[in-house]
Amino acid sequence: MAEFVTLEVSDGIGTIRLARPPMNALNRQLQEELRAAAREATVNAEVKAVVVYGGEKVFAAGADIKEMAEMSFAEMSPVAGDLQSALGCISEIPKPTVAAITGYALGGGLEIALGADRRIAGDNAKVGVPEVLLGVIPGGGGTQRLARLIGPSKAKDLVFTGRFVGAEEALAIGLIDEMVAPDEVYNAARKWASQFTGAASRALAAAKASIDQGLDTDLNTGLKIEAQQFAQLFATADRTIGMESFIANGPGKAQFTGE
Repeated sequence: MAEFVTLEVSDGIGTIRLARPPMNALNRQLQEELRAAAREATVNAEVKAVVVYGGEKVFAAGADIKEMAEMSFAEMSPVAGDLQSALGCISEIPKPTVAAITGYALGGGLEIALGADRRIAGDNAKVGVPEVLLGVIPGGGGTQRLARLIGPSKAKDLVFTGRFVGAEEALAIGLIDEMVAPDEVYNAARKWASQFTGAASRALAAAKASIDQGLDTDLNTGLKIEAQQFAQLFATADRTIGMESFIANGPGKAQFTGE
């Protein structure tokens, strides 16, 4: 039984909930429970889209520094990859994902949110990667995902200074995608996720893989990835359903099965 991370499923939406009061500090146990929740969201056929949520007060204020403070290079070196993969595990879910950000999303907390396909934040949220103020750098994917999301210059500004960014600036630079009232964050995230509960799940997975894998390579290779993903969908039931429905009834009326 997980202590700090749960997966709750309702109406086709899986909510991965972080719950380690008061600030959802990301200790090793929470990281592994997060990985397990992401894996369960991946294999659970009832889950069509995923919301990652830290609760009404805070998303996650970063790694558990007390746990890290006494670690040596020899101790950190073999587990740094585990830290990175755990905080980045949301990016591996082959379904639409959205981070619902309330309060602070700092350091590893922001790195978890960066793994989502979309980020919705309260207008009082504060986000950032303040690791340099501790004498280190983001180690959970922050230097890579942040630069790909907002560009290297803006990413370097945030990483070099370690400053906290308010919701308005985060929206302006593309770090978050939507800003709402703090008490509407979770509802807004569920509203976005609900668009996909009746969608062609395999097509969404193919679209996500094509975009994510394509961004990691050159254009020609990306186009080959797209072509392969596109062709594979012709082996799915949803492709038949979608095209037959279009011919008979026009667009947007297909009743997909996820197969």
